[in-house]
Amino acid sequence: MMRLRVGVLASGRGSNLQSLLDAAGGADYPARIVVVVSDRETAAALGRARAHGVSAVFLNPKDFGDRAAYDAALTETLRAHDVELVCLAGFMRILGAPFVRAWAGRILNVHPSLLPAFPGLAAQRQALEHGVKVTGATVHFVDEGVDSGPIVLQGAVSVEAADTENALSARILAVEHRLYPEAVRLVAEGRLELAGRRVTIREVRA
Repeated sequence: MMRLRVGVLASGRGSNLQSLLDAAGGADYPARIVVVVSDRETAAALGRARAHGVSAVFLNPKDFGDRAAYDAALTETLRAHDVELVCLAGFMRILGAPFVRAWAGRILNVHPSLLPAFPGLAAQRQALEHGVKVTGATVHFVDEGVDSGPIVLQGAVSVEAADTENALSARILAVEHRLYPEAVRLVAEGRLELAGRRVTIREVRA
């Protein structure tokens, strides 16, 4: 079975990366993680990659003159590993428009809200401060905006009266861990059709 080659960009602990690594360990999973790239040398995500025998690359932003040069190095690294799909997993750098255009339709991100509600940082805190009753997680294609790309999958999480930001974040994270591998599976199986803002999921043919 030909498996989709996935590159992951991560800056932190890499829990969503771990969900992808775990899924890719399944014999019938149609994708595999071939490289993890981080802008932080001490990111736990790099250790997770190494533990799974996946190439782990630290690209130091200080080694590059500007965002464009850094993004070009990212693309070079991903292409050196023949990456077909890029997954953002807590990557804390803003990607420039040329990078996004170069990988258009081939970059996924997971965000802890039901987009388009609460884009950007601290989405869980935004949800609590706004007093919503339901929030959740979204996997979407990345475009040149902030968490504004076409939506692939969403999962809802009820907001409880006693919720803290940490408690709510933990429940949302469990949904992220379920949705992200499924979204990658759908891409790998060629089941997503993207038309403008609308993503259609084709059924599996018998």
